[in-house]
Amino acid sequence: MSQPTDNHCQYGVQRPNLGWEIRYNGGTFVVTQDLPMHYTLADKSAIEAIKTLFCQTFTDSEGEAEGQLIGQLASDLIEQTHNDDLFIYIAAEGEAVVGAILFTRLHYPCGTPVFVMAPVAVATSYHGQGIGQALIAFGLQEIKAQGVEVAVTYGDPNFYHKTGFVPVDTQTIAAPYSLQFPHGWQAQSLTGEALPVLKGPVTCVAAFCDPQFW
Repeated sequence: MSQPTDNHCQYGVQRPNLGWEIRYNGGTFVVTQDLPMHYTLADKSAIEAIKTLFCQTFTDSEGEAEGQLIGQLASDLIEQTHNDDLFIYIAAEGEAVVGAILFTRLHYPCGTPVFVMAPVAVATSYHGQGIGQALIAFGLQEIKAQGVEVAVTYGDPNFYHKTGFVPVDTQTIAAPYSLQFPHGWQAQSLTGEALPVLKGPVTCVAAFCDPQFW
């Protein structure tokens, strides 16, 4: 992973600069430079920014209670999960974290390296720009390079199919808990081969050991 090359952002990989914007504001011409969007691996030092992002984004879409719940979940996943069982990827503009995804390990008896991608968030004001899809694609590429063979997620199939996920049933890939919305259970192979059958029992990381998240 490359290191920062400028003072705009504390995180690494950047896309090309988007250019300059000149606008008229209250009698003064204001010249601002669009900051590049960075997609990168983050570490646990980003916990507060990531918690705030999830809390605010889910509050905007699902209400305050859900925002607090998912914000705390993200914080617990980062704080409680061993580094070997956790990947954190973010989209950052300047020093602002505007998107985040967490991958945590699922343990199957067969030993196949499997990670679940959840939760996922992009700041509300950045919706509709393709940032979520780009961040997911980046994260999947990165975990594949680390030897992960299967990624699963639990959410809206209408969105996640855009990044290669397909619906699966729990007879094909077992889930840690009974699913409230079985149609949201999705997976993709990262090896180029067909999805394997992954029988249970399966265990998730400690922060996900609560039926309300499933």
